[in-house]
Amino acid sequence: MPSVTPNNPTSIVPGDKLAPHLTPRLELPAALQTSGFAVLGAADVCALSGLKLASLEEWTPSWNQLPPDAYLRDGGRYRHRRHSCFVVDGEAVSQAAHRPHWQPVEYNALHGGMQRHFEAMDAAMTRGAPWQSLLRWLAHVCSDLKGAQRWFVEAHQFRIDTADGIGRPTPEGAHRDGVDLVAVFLVARHAIKGGETRVFDAAGPQGQRFTLTEPWSVLLLDDERVIHESTPIQPLEAGGYRDTLVVTLRAGGFQDGRA
Repeated sequence: MPSVTPNNPTSIVPGDKLAPHLTPRLELPAALQTSGFAVLGAADVCALSGLKLASLEEWTPSWNQLPPDAYLRDGGRYRHRRHSCFVVDGEAVSQAAHRPHWQPVEYNALHGGMQRHFEAMDAAMTRGAPWQSLLRWLAHVCSDLKGAQRWFVEAHQFRIDTADGIGRPTPEGAHRDGVDLVAVFLVARHAIKGGETRVFDAAGPQGQRFTLTEPWSVLLLDDERVIHESTPIQPLEAGGYRDTLVVTLRAGGFQDGRA
């Protein structure tokens, strides 16, 4: 797979869609241990989580009701989102009290250091058995990687649109999230170009680039070892957008900005 350094973005051809190398599901633990990231196709997401694709697809319409993100410091109006928090302790999944999203400036130079209040995700989605199964599976993946423990989970629904001509999935640029595991599910792409994913070794110059296109495929990241970003999107026709579900898992508690 072609490589790219984070300091040489001009080596990427905009709109050039490279398919990701999919990790066979039985090789997932080894891939995360050796490379720090893996991409699974939707069929393997379903096989590992015990979910049917139809259950995941039932959530997709909820991306049409995401409120605007009022915190974009670049002045953009292209991002819509919801956010909810959970705790996974063994096989038990519970929803945490609704809380603002906070990141330190060390991980998010653009939006870090402030509490951002977003509306909660639809309870019809987050209280159902499929949602609990998805979080339980991600917790198992994280425990295999980091050791079994209680996981503090933040889930974000994102829609990036092109109503103003361009949308930025990661306006903060290449970054880490300050967590243990990041899961980025591609939910939908409609009438856009761009949105290429780039994953870089946090301790070195090499990286990989590819474009997620399959609904409910997932990029899994060991946040301690890699940094990541997605390139801007542009419309191919009116109404273009990119929908993702981002789930992060962290040991020890939620990030909240308190000393």
